[in-house]
Amino acid sequence: MSRPTSKTALLAAINQERGALEAFLATLMPEQMVAPGVVGDWSVKDVLAHLVEWEQMVLGWHRAGLRGERPALPAPGYKWSETPALNQMIFEKHRNRPLAEITAQFDASHQEIVEVIRELTNDDLFTAGRYPWTQKNTLGAYFVSATSSHYLWARNEMRKGVKGVRA
Repeated sequence: MSRPTSKTALLAAINQERGALEAFLATLMPEQMVAPGVVGDWSVKDVLAHLVEWEQMVLGWHRAGLRGERPALPAPGYKWSETPALNQMIFEKHRNRPLAEITAQFDASHQEIVEVIRELTNDDLFTAGRYPWTQKNTLGAYFVSATSSHYLWARNEMRKGVKGVRA
């Protein structure tokens, strides 16, 4: 699937990739979802927490931008080149949380991000530099990265990892 360049295409990609991810998750038992070593040291639960955290970061960037602020990207104290360290911090932050809590937040965060996207116009999402904090990028590009592209990455990585854990 090509990278979305319209609100309609973005919502369709989110729906498609989220559906595929949920279909994969439905094949797993709770024990499989908490077993480490699926994606590096991470369990499926840890990957879901990672997805939630990135969705919430993008939503936070958007809210800050609406207030006229320039958010720290990707997070306070981190540069884009330090994304692996940021992802490790996210893992440490959520690793001891229960599966039920993570899955509930996974669903709620998804609903929240889709609602925000639905409220935006095509121009809001796909006009480069529309918001000062996005500079030459589009807001839509950040939403794509935190949703459909991230769901696809997660599903592919978890599918490979679960096979490896089963073997």
